[in-house]
Amino acid sequence: MATAIYEALTETEKREVRCYGCTEAQMREAVEKSMTFRFSGAGMMAMSILSDSQEMISTEYGEVDYMRAEDARQAINRAKWIISTYCMDNNG
Repeated sequence: MATAIYEALTETEKREVRCYGCTEAQMREAVEKSMTFRFSGAGMMAMSILSDSQEMISTEYGEVDYMRAEDARQAINRAKWIISTYCMDNNG
């Protein structure tokens, strides 16, 4: 995310970008426009992201550097957010 755009975000949005790589609003939009979400559901979308995360940290592609590890961490957080937001009963 460009520095000027990042600086214009609220503190909450900056935390979301550090956690997920984007804001929750951007993530919700991306999830709900996704063909996987529409045709297979949130659970399958989360599993797909987790599979991608496994590939990111696979040593089959060489040593895992900071950027690959950070990308995987954010992807796992996105999958957890999808599960929490769309799959779990948030009523307690």
